[in-house]
Order: sequence, then C-alpha cells, then structure tokens
Amino acid sequence: MILAPLKVVWLFLWLVLLTVTLFVPVVVSASLGRSGKLAFFLMQCWAWMVLRVTGARVVVRGRENVEPGQRYVILSNHQSHADIPALVTSLGVPYRWVIKKELRAIPLFGHALAASRNVFIDRSDGTRAMESIQQGVAQLPEATSILFFPEGTRSPDGNMLPFKNGAFVAARDSGLPILPVTVNGSRRCLPKGSAVFRRGTIEIVIHPPIQPRAEEEEPLESLMERTRAVIASARDDRLDRIPASGRAHHNGT
Repeated sequence: MILAPLKVVWLFLWLVLLTVTLFVPVVVSASLGRSGKLAFFLMQCWAWMVLRVTGARVVVRGRENVEPGQRYVILSNHQSHADIPALVTSLGVPYRWVIKKELRAIPLFGHALAASRNVFIDRSDGTRAMESIQQGVAQLPEATSILFFPEGTRSPDGNMLPFKNGAFVAARDSGLPILPVTVNGSRRCLPKGSAVFRRGTIEIVIHPPIQPRAEEEEPLESLMERTRAVIASARDDRLDRIPASGRAHHNGT
C-alpha cells in the first residue's frame, strides 16, 4: 500500500523536472521557426523520458502506412494520459494537438503547448471550437499533421465513446487524408482517475489512411462510422485489463 503514493510522488517529481528543464528550449525553438520541428523533437524527448521513468514500453505496428512528408488528420482512441507520450514517440511525423483549453492553464507545460502552436478549443462552445480547429488546420506548416481524440475525453472503461464530428469536418474541408490510430494497453499502465502508474506495454496500431469523399458521395456520419470501425478493429481488451490488485487504487473518476 505504501508503494502507490511513492509512485505518485516519483512521477510528479519527474514531470516537474522534465518540464522545467525543457520549458525554455521548447519555447525558444518554437519562436525561432514556423515549422516547429525542433520544438516537436524536444517534446518527443520529454515523452520518451516519461515513458522510461514509468516503465512503459511502446510497440508500433503499421508505421509503413505513414508517407513521409504527407500531412494527415490523425485520429486516435483515448483511454489514458499515457496515450500522449506513447503517440508523440511512435508516429514518426510532426503534428499539432487539438486539446481542451483547460490545459493551457497548467504552469509552464500549458505555455509550452501554446508556444508550440497547438490548437486549444472550448469544448463548451461547439461553434467557436470548430472555428479554432479550422484556423489551426489552415495554419499548419508544411509536412505537419494535426491530431485529434475524436471521443473528446478519455474512456473510463476502455470502450470507445461516440465520436465528435469536428475532426471529420476539418479533414473534409482541408482535403487531408485521415490517419486512423488505435492505442491499446495505456489504460492498464495509467487508468483514468488514477495517478498510480504500472509497468506495461502500450501498442500503437497505425492503419492505412482514409481519404474523405465529397459530401454528396458520402455523408459525414458515414465517414465517422467508417473511421471508427477501423480504429475499433484493432482494439485488444487483453492489453487493457487492469489486474485485481491494481483496482483498489483506481477511484473511477
């Protein structure tokens, strides 16, 4: 029982140390060039260290489906905060996040996200959120993608939540292909509502891109269902099963 709070303290200290160490380099590098590639590389270093100190091992399948230099609207299921470092280190393409505006208030970390030109949205205002997304996509540098969690929030039990349509409107309006990604195992490493991490394997499955069709050829709802089915097809509940010994630390919030 003593181990759980020690793990929380260990993770917190490392997150603070890494964020403080990389804050200035990320902000400076993001301000020096429009591409943001150096800032993204530094974020990859941050993510790699987070995975190392938590004992998470990332396995990637389907990287051959990513074409170098191509921009994508990347869509992934969302189960855990551990999804973030796992995706940053595994996709092999620079990208911006579409994230809730509340993260901007986190000291240093939120400012670094803003300096790196990630897209913050107000989830309580659908119209303004869509405007922010469209503006963010329009301003993407060359060869830079944008990543959405179309569920909008983390799944509490691993089952995929309904998808929101913002990412799909952005893909259709911009003409960018959708790159579906499935994350398995992150919920086991760090369940929603818990700060107690456990060692484990996070699997990232990159699917072949989906090219959105015109509205008259395919309704938006059909595109959403088609993409969701692809992401769901690689879900592996075995990798997300939480051991009975770990459930006592999970408060379900």
